[in-house]
Amino acid sequence: MSPAATKKTTSARTRKKTVSTEADAGRAEAAAKSHSPGSSHVEFITEQWQREYRNLDLSNFLLAIYFMRLGTLVELTFDKMCQERWGISGSDMRVLLALRRSGHPYAKRPTDLYRSLLVTSGAITKKIDRLSSLGMVERQSDPSHGGGSIVLLTRKGLDVVEKAIVKLAEASSIAPAMAHFTEAERAGGTEFCLRTLALIEELNVPAIEDTEKVAPKSRTKATRRPAHNSR
Repeated sequence: MSPAATKKTTSARTRKKTVSTEADAGRAEAAAKSHSPGSSHVEFITEQWQREYRNLDLSNFLLAIYFMRLGTLVELTFDKMCQERWGISGSDMRVLLALRRSGHPYAKRPTDLYRSLLVTSGAITKKIDRLSSLGMVERQSDPSHGGGSIVLLTRKGLDVVEKAIVKLAEASSIAPAMAHFTEAERAGGTEFCLRTLALIEELNVPAIEDTEKVAPKSRTKATRRPAHNSR
């Protein structure tokens, strides 16, 4: 091989090694960043969306993703704790919490429960049935509403929810993360969340309730249509 050819081959190998080294360094940097305090997988998701849609304002779209991911992470931890300690799901525990915060005698109508928890009437009925079978709540006739009922905490249910409240206050799943924020930052975050929730609920909760009211009519129409078409 001529000196010139040897020099060209060496140069190509050097460039290839440099590119490989830079790629390895990039991967190492990305890995280090993904494990550094304050970074998260959602930042990677953000970068991907911003790269794919550079000409769109994705701020609200991304903020919704952040809210949903945060809610999912908190819910998973909450549900696991409730299952392990009290043998009920996190969603069923929220029924006990809703009754407890209402104050003595810790009673609510099923309608009030499903509206406050943003679930359907069918879902709240199943939750009440499960909790009733465990002796944590009981149904009683509603003296202020003929034919209606109210749901009350039993002594067992009150004992469970009291312990849960203490546990959530003293060992919240978000406590380790909150320790990285100043008091002012936490106050600002709380105010932002409360204002955002208030505005979103004002705009969307009536629509959710309207859907609940319309659903039975829609199902009735759907069941009648085949009979009409079969004639």
